[in-house]
Amino acid sequence: MQAEHPTKLLIVDDLPENLQALNAIVRGEGREIFQAGSGEEALALLLQHDFAMAILDVQMPGMDGFELAELMRGTDRTRQIPIVFVTAAGKELNYSFKGYEAGAVDVLYKPLDARAVKGKVQVFVSLYEQREAVRRQVEALEEARREQERTLAQLNAAQTGLQRALAMRDEFMSMVSHEMRTPLNTLYLETQLRKMQLERGNMAAFGAEQLQRMVARDDRQIQSIIRLIDDMLDVSRIRSGKLSLRPGWVELSGLLRRLVQDLTPQAAIAGSSISLDAGTPVSGWWDEFRIEQIVVNLLTNALRYGAQKPVHVTLRVEPEQVRVEVRDEGAGIAPELQEKIFEPYERGAGNEAPSGLGLGLYISRELAQVHEGTLAVRSMAGEGAVFTLTLPRRDAPPA
Repeated sequence: MQAEHPTKLLIVDDLPENLQALNAIVRGEGREIFQAGSGEEALALLLQHDFAMAILDVQMPGMDGFELAELMRGTDRTRQIPIVFVTAAGKELNYSFKGYEAGAVDVLYKPLDARAVKGKVQVFVSLYEQREAVRRQVEALEEARREQERTLAQLNAAQTGLQRALAMRDEFMSMVSHEMRTPLNTLYLETQLRKMQLERGNMAAFGAEQLQRMVARDDRQIQSIIRLIDDMLDVSRIRSGKLSLRPGWVELSGLLRRLVQDLTPQAAIAGSSISLDAGTPVSGWWDEFRIEQIVVNLLTNALRYGAQKPVHVTLRVEPEQVRVEVRDEGAGIAPELQEKIFEPYERGAGNEAPSGLGLGLYISRELAQVHEGTLAVRSMAGEGAVFTLTLPRRDAPPA
C-alpha cells in the first residue's frame, strides 16, 4: 500500500543545511519528503499535494512560520494538516504558546532530539495512513454500493424486459391465432358449403361463374395466410441477421404504377382512392420484390388509417437518391408514437379495429436499411401522415 500511495511530508526552512538535517531524520520507507526554502514555496507545494504533516521553521525571512500556519488554517485544503514548529529561539520567548495558538500540534526547539522527532513524525504518519486506509475502504464500499445499485438496476431492467417479452409473446400468439383463424374459418365454411352441395347432388352450384368466385375467395384467404407466415419468417430472418437482398435493375416509376393499379380495387372497397405522381422514369439496383413489399405495406396502412380519404404517392428523383412518399389524409400520428410504430407488434388505431400482426412497418424499415436507405414518417394531428422511403441510386450492383 505504501509503495502505491506514499505518505508525503513537508519540511520548510530557509537554511539548506537545516532542510538536509530534517530530511535525514524524518525520511523512511514509504515516505516522500518535499522541501521548501520559504513560505511562498511551501504554499505552492501545499496546493499541489496532500501532506500527512508539515514541519515549519518559525524564523524565516519574508513569510515566517506563524504566518504560513495562519494561511494553512484559513484554507479548506490545508486546514487539517498537522503542523509542528521548530525554532532556535530560547524558550523564554514563549514561542510554544504562540505556536499552539497558531494551530500547531507541537513546538520543537533546536538542537533537535532526533529520536523525539522520529517518534512524533511516526505518530502523525501512522494516524494519516490509518485515515487514508479508512477513506479508501469507505470509497471502495461506496463504489461497491454504486455497482450493486447498477447491477440491481440492470436486473430490474432485465426483469421488466422479460416481463414485456412474455407479454408480447402472449399478445403475439393471440394475434396470430386471431389473424389466421379468420381466413381459415372462411376456407372451412366454404369447404363445408361445397361438401353439402355435393352431398345433395346440386352440381348447378359449381357452374363456371360460381367456381370463379369460389377460387377468388379461396385465393384471398390463402394469400392472407401466406402474408402472415411471410411476415413471421421475415422477422426471424431480421433478428438472426439472415435477411438478404437479390438486387436487380429496377425501373421504379413503372413498379409504382403497377402497384397502384393492383391496389386500386382494394382502395375502392375501402371507400378511398390512390393517386400517383411518378412522371420521371428512374432505374437503379434494388431488390424489386422487397421494394414492392415496402410500398404495399405503406399503401395498405394508408388505406386502413386514411379515414376513407384519398391516398397520394409521389416519386421524387434526386442526383444521388430517390424518395417515394405515401401520404394519407387521416387523423395523423401523435409525436410520441411516431417512432414506436416502427417497433414489432405495434398496431395503430384507425377507422376499424386494427388488423395484422403489427409487423409491416418494422419489416419495411429493416428492408429500407438493408438497401442502405431509410424509412421515416412525419405527421401532425388532424393532417394525416407522410411516410418517406429513401433509396440510394446506383448504376451497378452493391458490393
